[in-house]
Amino acid sequence: MENLRQEIEKIRSMVETARQEIELAIMFHETWRPTAYDADLHSRIGTSYATHTFQIIRLSLRRELLLALTRLWDTNTQAVRMSLIAERLRDKKFFEALVQYRARRLGLSSVSVPDRMRGELTSRRDQILDLIGRYSAGGVTFHILNKLKTLRHQHLAHRQLPDGPADVSGSDTQAQKSVEGESAVWATDDEIEAFYQDNLEIICLLLSLVNGMAYDLSEAANAYKHHAKFFWASARGERTEGHPDYCPPLSTLPRS
Repeated sequence: MENLRQEIEKIRSMVETARQEIELAIMFHETWRPTAYDADLHSRIGTSYATHTFQIIRLSLRRELLLALTRLWDTNTQAVRMSLIAERLRDKKFFEALVQYRARRLGLSSVSVPDRMRGELTSRRDQILDLIGRYSAGGVTFHILNKLKTLRHQHLAHRQLPDGPADVSGSDTQAQKSVEGESAVWATDDEIEAFYQDNLEIICLLLSLVNGMAYDLSEAANAYKHHAKFFWASARGERTEGHPDYCPPLSTLPRS
């Protein structure tokens, strides 16, 4: 029983670390999103010198998002391991010990765990196992995680930047692929978005099941999205009116 208690504490600690990691992912993703899809922002940045720093920030945010998400699926024994969490939740003895642990924290005796509580915890466990299973070997979306891990291991240190203007285009990871001339196919923006959303759901469910914590990560995402809106509202290149170094084209200057 002591071993099970230690295992529960270990998984609780792992889930808390996962919460911190997913919060970083949310910050990066919601701050990055306008740099990829806000056409008005791209128009203001244009083809100015400022474009280069804008692209550095854009690629850095994307890189950090992918690193944060893939860290949740590491196999290192010192890291968050979704595979280990799933393995423990499948173990009947561990799960029963977890149910009893949660009941005691609510002041319930081990022999009076309400069927409703047990049913809710079982339902959350099954949802978690289903989501983790999709990205595990043989799962229907394992190829997405495999692409992202390959990208992390082989290409995220890439630092070459495009010379063209900022534009609403495809994935920043796809841009890295074309610059390096690789034949590998990286994950698309849609695949990364799906992976991101699934990780939000997994961590929400784990926080509820294992740590007894109600935390709606979509609310955190909306908060960072709101903050990003106000930050990027003022961003513009020196060729756009409103920039401190803006100079009107000679053809528009009044004649003396």
